[in-house]
Amino acid sequence: MGKGDKRTKRGKIFKGSFGNSRPNPKKVKKMKALKKAEKKSKEKE
Repeated sequence: MGKGDKRTKRGKIFKGSFGNSRPNPKKVKKMKALKKAEKKSKEKE
């Protein structure tokens, strides 16, 4: 449960990979934009 464990955030930072415990910043930004757009479309109705 440390740097060698690919399932933890610390392990992903060490490995340089992304996943559920360490989401990719690009993907996070995309998801936030989608949620915002959905919210706006629901408010219009």
